[in-house]
Amino acid sequence: MLTSVDTDLIRVLADPLRLQIVTLLAQETLCTTHLVEETGARQTNLSNHLKVLREAGVVETEPCGRFTYYRLRADVIASLAGQFAELAESARTAAGNKRSCP
Repeated sequence: MLTSVDTDLIRVLADPLRLQIVTLLAQETLCTTHLVEETGARQTNLSNHLKVLREAGVVETEPCGRFTYYRLRADVIASLAGQFAELAESARTAAGNKRSCP
């Protein structure tokens, strides 16, 4: 059964900086300071993007003293990947289907 792909999550990940953040967090848990260094983004801009990722459930936070660490939620990414895999399988199955014109 084909489910719809989570378009809200795709919109969240479509932003180049947010995708860069997700890619970095796929490699290790990082604090805001590390992400500023890695991306070159301003701290305020980065914080706004992290808020969007947090609200979308893509990342989770871990307070550590005066720093906040961010960790990628692999289950969310895996779920989205599964939705795309299901979509690809549906396309393979339907490759020979063609609706005739009236």
